[in-house]
Amino acid sequence: MKCRYCGHSESKVIDSRPTEEGASIRRRRECLGCGKRFTTYEIVETIPIIVVKKDKSREAFDRNKLLTGLLRACEKRPVSVSTLEGVVDEIEATLHNSLEREVTSTQIGELVMDKLKDIDEVSYVRFASVYRQFKDINTFFEELNKLLSEKQ
Repeated sequence: MKCRYCGHSESKVIDSRPTEEGASIRRRRECLGCGKRFTTYEIVETIPIIVVKKDKSREAFDRNKLLTGLLRACEKRPVSVSTLEGVVDEIEATLHNSLEREVTSTQIGELVMDKLKDIDEVSYVRFASVYRQFKDINTFFEELNKLLSEKQ
């Protein structure tokens, strides 16, 4: 780490502690060249996830957008916000752990539907109706029949 005062490239760490959020480590350093002290922060580098949409456009993964979609699907249902935030955390962790820089919106939609199916079936059907773009009542019934056959 270069000293911000003299540019010397060697320093020693005097004190290390996590920040309040726990997302980074604060380090107090002393320059071995000039003896001045300075602070550095160490954070985990995350690779941004790019979502490839159905129209082939690309955008950065937005956990708030995912949470908004889940909240809409679970509106007026007995599903807590903390449960939905947990689902978003799990999906985001799955995406980061896959080590893929680009994921399709279809992959994300399938992950959401797998989670919703176990949490609340009505919310699952609501999400599926938008996600799979049900064109008519028959498509809706096909999805309900699939759900019923999986339960048995």
